Amino acid sequence: MDEFRVEGRNAVIELLKTNRPINKIYVLKGERQGTINEIIKLAKKSNNLIVEVDKSKLDSMSESKHHQGVIALVSPVEYKSIDDIFDLAKNKSEDPFIIIAEEIEDPHNLGALIRTAECAGCHGIIIPKRRAVGITEVVSKTAVGALEYVPVARVNNINETIRDLKDRGVWIVGTDGNADKLYYEQDLTGPIAIVVGSEGKGISTLTKKNCDFMVKIPMMGKITSLNASVSGGIIIFESLRQRLNKHK
Repeated sequence: MDEFRVEGRNAVIELLKTNRPINKIYVLKGERQGTINEIIKLAKKSNNLIVEVDKSKLDSMSESKHHQGVIALVSPVEYKSIDDIFDLAKNKSEDPFIIIAEEIEDPHNLGALIRTAECAGCHGIIIPKRRAVGITEVVSKTAVGALEYVPVARVNNINETIRDLKDRGVWIVGTDGNADKLYYEQDLTGPIAIVVGSEGKGISTLTKKNCDFMVKIPMMGKITSLNASVSGGIIIFESLRQRLNKHK
C-alpha cells in the first residue's frame, strides 16, 4: 500500500497535531460545521494540501465507511521495535507497561485495544506477523488517533518475544477463566506486559505456559467470555489504578 487513509474527524485532528507527513487531506465540499473548521485551520497552518470533493468521492475512498467528511492520505504506519517501546518508557522515567495482542483478527478489536492502551499510558503494543490483523485503515479509524502516540511492534514469534521481555525484567501476565486469582488481587505494578488473547480462542497454551502468572475476570452471566478489547481494557486500567495508587 503506497498510501494509508486516516479517516474520521478526531483521527485526522490528532494526526495534524503530530509531525507525521501528510500527502493530502480530502474534505467534503462546502462542509464547514464543527471540527471540520479546526481541521482546515490546522491543515493550513502546517501547509498541508486540502482538496474539497463530493461525498461520493469520499464514500468510494473510505475503507471504514465512516469517514465523517474527511480523509487524510499519509505514508503507511511505520512499525516500531521492542527497543522503541523500552526507550519510550525510559524517556518517561516509568516502568515498561506493554500490551501483547496475540492473534487478534478483528481490526475493530485491535483498534479499540490500541486506543485503550494509549489512554492508559501504555508504552507500546506487540502484535504477531502471522495469523493476526496488522495496522489497517479500519484499525487506524477505530484507534481514533492513538496510533500517532503509541508504538506498535510487529514480531515474528510472540513467545520468543516474551522470553526477550523476561530477560529485560518484564513480568508477563495473562488471563484465563480457570486462573486461581482475580485480576484485582494480583500486583500489576512494575515492569509488566499484559497478554490479550484472540477472539474466541483466548491465549494459546504455549503462551499461557510462558506467562509468569494468570488472572481471571469474574463472570456472572451465561456468556462466559468477553470481547478481546474489553477484557484487555479491564486488566489495563486495573494496572493503571494500581500504578497511580502506588505513587500517591
